[in-house]
Amino acid sequence: MEEACKSSLNFFSDQQLCYADVLSPLEVIARIQVSVLNFLRILTSPAPAISDLPLVARKSSNSRLSQGLLTQTSWIFLTNAFSTRSLERPNAAKAFIRVWKVMAMCSQILGQEKKVTQRELFYKLLCDSPDYFSSQSQVNRTVQDVVALLRCSRYSLGIMASSRGLVAGRLLLQEPNQGVVDCAACGFSGHGISGDLSSIDNLIMKTDARYIIVVEKHAIFQRLVDDRVFNQIPSIIITAKGYPDIATRLLLHRMSRAFPDLPILALVDWNPAGLAILCTFKFGSIGMGLEAYRYACNVKWLGVRGDDLELIPEQALVPLKPKDLQIAKSLMSSEILQENYREELTLMVESGQRAEIEALYFHGYDYLGKFIAKKIVQANYI
Repeated sequence: MEEACKSSLNFFSDQQLCYADVLSPLEVIARIQVSVLNFLRILTSPAPAISDLPLVARKSSNSRLSQGLLTQTSWIFLTNAFSTRSLERPNAAKAFIRVWKVMAMCSQILGQEKKVTQRELFYKLLCDSPDYFSSQSQVNRTVQDVVALLRCSRYSLGIMASSRGLVAGRLLLQEPNQGVVDCAACGFSGHGISGDLSSIDNLIMKTDARYIIVVEKHAIFQRLVDDRVFNQIPSIIITAKGYPDIATRLLLHRMSRAFPDLPILALVDWNPAGLAILCTFKFGSIGMGLEAYRYACNVKWLGVRGDDLELIPEQALVPLKPKDLQIAKSLMSSEILQENYREELTLMVESGQRAEIEALYFHGYDYLGKFIAKKIVQANYI
């Protein structure tokens, strides 16, 4: 424990670190203890004060996009600009107290050698501190604050991912000392991805696939798996059933490292939300910018794209919603968006329309496999 404390003291003297470490429970507890000691030191000094909490700022103005020299993968990272949580500002006082309460709870969880989901953490905090925690979003933001203060991963805090993800196709998975799971034999529902990130980190994986296909929607995943598209196109098919959760992103990242020669191709709706989902898989998110390097992958956009609209009847195109335009505005203001993606987004906004993957069923329910195969043969992805 003494060595862990020493390491943590060094950590707090270096404010240039802008990524979240993967730490042991002892190291995390030591960082929590050092933050408490720093707070008490200032509080009991000759000129006592309640110190602000310096957090790495999670906003677009503090984010950059890495350009890998030895890899094609790029990811969002945060620079050394800071925001604060202060007890002396009325609008931030509760957020300040929430940080301490979540740190105390994480210290307790780690001391008991437990893991909890953010949902479980919310209900525990709701019961213990109802004046400070009334919604799941408050807990989620505070967990991100703690990550930004201690600069350790969420999983290091004892918080598990709640996984919605599924994987199927030509992939064999094996946890240490466990049986082998053949993802091609799991039926159209696929194999559920564990929310235990250490379990994903320790997976032994084998494949004879030539492609990894990331699918935005659960229903499209089921269609492709039921049609056994992974046999027609030797592939692994993975979905997060919407916006990507951490566990699904980590498994995809691990596959990208284990099988670096396999192209990762994304099939998403032609709308701003579909592009945002693709970009999260590809670059990570600003909110989790301290951990993005652990999850980013070199994902290519297979479809649906603007040049696929000729395959879709006009009556199947749907007007953009206000939320679509809000997402588009956010993407447009981001520096991460590469030029050909920006052109696609501009076309969406100017046309005022969106196209869902399901519109391709105009050509028959078995058309998706043919659509994917043709685009792969033509290397028609960006």
